[in-house]
Amino acid sequence: GLERGAKNQFSTFSNFITTINQKKEGIGNRNSPTQLVIPNIKNVRDLPPICLDVRQKQRISIDTLPQELKAPIPPEPSLPIRTKTVKDFQDDVEKAKSSGDWKAVHDFYSTTFDSFLEINAAFKKDTNSPFNTIEDSGINAKFVNVVYDALLNTPQDVQKSVLKGIINGLLQEWKGPRTKDDLRAYCILLQNPQFSNTSTYVIYAHLLRQIAALTEADHHFLVHWSKKISQKRFKQLVDRLLQFISLRLFPAKPEEFPPMVKCTWWIPSATKVLALFNAANSLISPSIISYTDFYNSTLDHIDLMEEYHNWQCYGNSHRFSFCQYPFIISIAAKKVIIQRDSEQQMISIARQSLVDKVSRRQKPDMNMLFLNVKVRRTHLVSDSLDELARKRADLKKKLKVTFVGEAGLDMGGLTKEWFLLLIRQIFHPDYGMFTYHKDSHCHWFSSFKCDNYSEFRLVGALMGLAVYNSITLDIRFPPCCYKKLLSPPIVPCDHNTLVGICDVTLDDLFQIMPELAHGLSELLSYEGNVEEDFYSTFQVFQEEFGVIKSYNLKPNGDKIPVTNQNRKEYVQLYVDFLLNKSIYKQFAAFYYGFHSVCASYALLLLRPEEVEILVCGSPELDMSALQRSTQYEGYQKTDLTIRYFWDVVLGFSLDLQKKLLHFATGSDRVPVGGMADLNFKISKSETSTNWLPVAHTCFNQLCLPPYKNKKELKQKLIIGISNAEGFGLE
Repeated sequence: GLERGAKNQFSTFSNFITTINQKKEGIGNRNSPTQLVIPNIKNVRDLPPICLDVRQKQRISIDTLPQELKAPIPPEPSLPIRTKTVKDFQDDVEKAKSSGDWKAVHDFYSTTFDSFLEINAAFKKDTNSPFNTIEDSGINAKFVNVVYDALLNTPQDVQKSVLKGIINGLLQEWKGPRTKDDLRAYCILLQNPQFSNTSTYVIYAHLLRQIAALTEADHHFLVHWSKKISQKRFKQLVDRLLQFISLRLFPAKPEEFPPMVKCTWWIPSATKVLALFNAANSLISPSIISYTDFYNSTLDHIDLMEEYHNWQCYGNSHRFSFCQYPFIISIAAKKVIIQRDSEQQMISIARQSLVDKVSRRQKPDMNMLFLNVKVRRTHLVSDSLDELARKRADLKKKLKVTFVGEAGLDMGGLTKEWFLLLIRQIFHPDYGMFTYHKDSHCHWFSSFKCDNYSEFRLVGALMGLAVYNSITLDIRFPPCCYKKLLSPPIVPCDHNTLVGICDVTLDDLFQIMPELAHGLSELLSYEGNVEEDFYSTFQVFQEEFGVIKSYNLKPNGDKIPVTNQNRKEYVQLYVDFLLNKSIYKQFAAFYYGFHSVCASYALLLLRPEEVEILVCGSPELDMSALQRSTQYEGYQKTDLTIRYFWDVVLGFSLDLQKKLLHFATGSDRVPVGGMADLNFKISKSETSTNWLPVAHTCFNQLCLPPYKNKKELKQKLIIGISNAEGFGLE
């Protein structure tokens, strides 16, 4: 029992059960929702699942309460006086390591973790201060970290004493609201590294249940305190919770845990606590960790559609579904949900068309099962607009494209070519619908007024069809566009409700017009007299077809000077005008076009960044993964030309690798499923080696002549990918 080291393998809790049973006799059979019963493996009481409804609150992260909210504060009990410092503790640990006498360290751990009061006495920065604000938890984080870092290297009896103390603390009877000292204790206990070991999961689960069952006001404090945790520790906490959920879903040794039917509250409790950390992460810009660090890839292997249907059917009832907490579902899993939901809608619409045809005693036609788009290359935009407008009822069917006068059958290639050609034409600067900003390398909506915004609806429908039919588009919209596209994520029933309007900031403008945003930022930080030096009013001037027009940012804005006192309001109104009001009709048409195809509750699961990835793919390239999944026609992967090719490509800079991908597939981004989903193929071209490589972007195919050496291949490949634009060389 005195073995040292970080094995962290604890024996069974039989030696704890006696203590627990004694406490249970005093507690009786009362069913307090926060009461802890460390069970025999055969007897675990159910707690009603903790869940929230996404449709009710749109985005589940744990809604943070207003900062001015004050929860009832129960009186804080007086804390014991503990004077041990970080240095004192470190000295005790060093003495124990050299002498082998761990008594002082054992006494510290067993006393400190014996109760919530003792935890606060040891780790509270000042025992005489209440620390009742969200801004400061009052926790001595450095001391907590040092104590936990040393814990796993202590003898087993020391580690067991900590667990025993935690059990004692959790078993106490609670009456009324928690004190801030209780919340501090929960915050500290969550960081215990012992909970990474499955043998402690019974205790960990009950800790999570008590935290999950706290009031919303208490969660508010925990969220704000959690955002002060260091990035490293924060990531460890999130990973520990994700591991707990994964191992409860798919235990390596099922006998280690109580039967699933006896602890149905484990996963809902852990997920709700994880939601607190997700909320804390979203409060800070930039966030502490990436939103993708909350993904649990284990969920990719469960029945996602059952989760989705439970969420749709039971709404805000007490039936738990991971879809209530979409931050935990990976983009790959969300894509599966959206695709299957799309397929079911396609089948339903097609079946209804078939039934209608038969009921009218008409002969069924297989074409009625598809969205058939017939266009002329010479009238691509107008024909596409007419087809989608005429066949609005068929938008949720499988897409098939035919080019008039051409015999090609659409096996996917014609559909992709249609998207490529249409996007290139619509986004061309001469077309006037979108403005390309060179500084940010993205497109934005033209604010020019027109009589008909149907072409913007077409672009929205194209994006929707791309998501619906799993096509990756080469579109460069800023992140703000996707935030607007989900505002709201479900089309409102009242057509008078504004759509595509979201809160925008100067950061959003930086992503589109960095030079203008920089100028406004300079205005905000200007130390002189803004009114006298800038001589500006609450107006915006824009050039439209050679004519300068002015727009008031607020009533009588042309008579209101911009001053040091109102410049923040001026900048906010300016940004809102550029990104919301000046393009409202254009974006509303775009919004309705997208949702005419993609209307689904599945959109509630998505973040704006995830919508962008579904539409445009991911910017992260892995050329080694592409090499592993590439198919060959006329070549073997061991052929000298192919070996030259991959030696050259893997040595390319990221910029050249992106150019190669764009040259071969029409986009420099990767589908959600990774490089394997590209179905990239290299075919042998029987032309002269003097020729450059040729690409068939509709089929993600590269035609490569059998170049004689690596130098020639590299030279020709770089020329080809660096000078090709569209479907010909300039």
